[in-house]
Amino acid sequence: MNPSLLHLMHLVSPALPVGAYAYSQGMEYAVELGYLPDKASAQQWIEGVMQHSISHLDLPVLARLYDSWQQQDLEQVNHWNQFLLASRESAEFELEDTQMGRALMRLLVSLELLAAADWPRQQPSSFANGFAMAGVYWSVDKASLLHGFCWSWLENQVAAATKLVPLGQTQAQQLLVDLMPAVEHCCQQALSLSDDNLGAGLPALALISAQHETQYSRLFRS
Repeated sequence: MNPSLLHLMHLVSPALPVGAYAYSQGMEYAVELGYLPDKASAQQWIEGVMQHSISHLDLPVLARLYDSWQQQDLEQVNHWNQFLLASRESAEFELEDTQMGRALMRLLVSLELLAAADWPRQQPSSFANGFAMAGVYWSVDKASLLHGFCWSWLENQVAAATKLVPLGQTQAQQLLVDLMPAVEHCCQQALSLSDDNLGAGLPALALISAQHETQYSRLFRS
């Protein structure tokens, strides 16, 4: 077996200690508002965010970070890392990204990735930045890395929906299977976008995320 595949499986595992399980990315407040009463609405919500946000921001920036790390172009690494963090539309979204990024960098340092050890401690790292760094170090090809990142995001969203909607375990697995084609579409779309076409465009999601900051009772941090 190709060792890079095992490393990719390691990166996308729910057991990776980066705290992804603690975030719902606004879903918790959407449930509070009654937007997601069942599996069908949860699927529509998750697919919409994936197609109009993840595929237009996180994934194409991840691809550019991958290329920059591969070329050891630290100026471009810093540019795209800062671009991604600046694109977060709420305090919770930014905090989620930087906290997961910090946790991933700590893990990569413990796994003896020199680039992670050299990353300036005072400089925030997005999660995608560490993910790209690890992908290059472990020779995971770019397309597979994007698919793994998107799948990991999807799996976390379905896990959140399982607790919040709530969904049964069988419904959750059905949802994952139903959304597999969307993963492929989003990754292909991400690789086709020019720099001028990058950016998320979901103002309602941004507002819901901001409102989640003061939600009376919360299970998740975003």
